[in-house]
Amino acid sequence: MTVERYLRLIAGCFVLATLLLGYFHSPYWFLFTGFVAINLIQSAFTNWCPMMTFLRKLGVREDEEPLSGRA
Repeated sequence: MTVERYLRLIAGCFVLATLLLGYFHSPYWFLFTGFVAINLIQSAFTNWCPMMTFLRKLGVREDEEPLSGRA
């Protein structure tokens, strides 16, 4: 998986988790859901977000590498 795919996966998990926490625990969790949304919007324009930096430091691939032997 690449940085972009991990980013989508993590953002989706954060949104789902905070929606559940906001519903069952405290509505203040919806603020974190809003933070994730704002981060996704700004990353669409800047191509940068903190999670991307973290994933790159962990050694996640940047782009899809072509598979050898594929036509």
